[in-house]
Amino acid sequence: MPGGRLTQQERQRIAAGLAGGLSYAEIARRLDRPTSTISREVARNGGPGGYRPQQAHRATIQRARRDTPTPSRTAGAPSGAVEEEIIELAVRSGMPRMTARVHVDLLLSEDGRRTAAELTRRLKVSPASVSVAVNSLVQHGYVRRERDPQRRRDIYVVDDEAWYHSIVISSRQTLESAQAAMAAAEALGLDRPVGQRLAKAGTFLERVVLDMMESADRWRPFLT
Repeated sequence: MPGGRLTQQERQRIAAGLAGGLSYAEIARRLDRPTSTISREVARNGGPGGYRPQQAHRATIQRARRDTPTPSRTAGAPSGAVEEEIIELAVRSGMPRMTARVHVDLLLSEDGRRTAAELTRRLKVSPASVSVAVNSLVQHGYVRRERDPQRRRDIYVVDDEAWYHSIVISSRQTLESAQAAMAAAEALGLDRPVGQRLAKAGTFLERVVLDMMESADRWRPFLT
């Protein structure tokens, strides 16, 4: 999602790319991000030799919590302690605050459906902010887009299947990181400490993700 905050999975892929000797430009191309985004991310989080994805992700969340004021209810944030808590949990997990607000508003709607105009009006934000948020949610499987042929407008829908799709998409992204780490391990040499370290990390991630995807498929009937 170019222009949005880097996700934890993207930071893992950045680390794998650095370990594999890839240039910032090549890492950016693989993530569909500007090269400047990658260079700034690495520079502010230890440099090429000290970049740690989990530490970088935590540091970004802490900076965001310091720099971004909690939206007031009069500014259009969902009302109620439960809604605010869900938003904060999503933000701490790496979701941009506006994306979290849109997601929670959809989750708590009676039928799980809103148009972009409805979201803009309810949250009192710009159409551009809503557009960025819903595009991110659609990309990550939390929301699907439907077309209203009569009014020629998009409707954004969150339903039970969204949880399954979001897990599958996230798992595939992590699996790509695992495969990148194992490819880098082979390129660097499995007889070297760095190659062995990357191979172990890649194998671990691959096994965990495959188990998660199998579990999602097994329990999917509960959502239908």
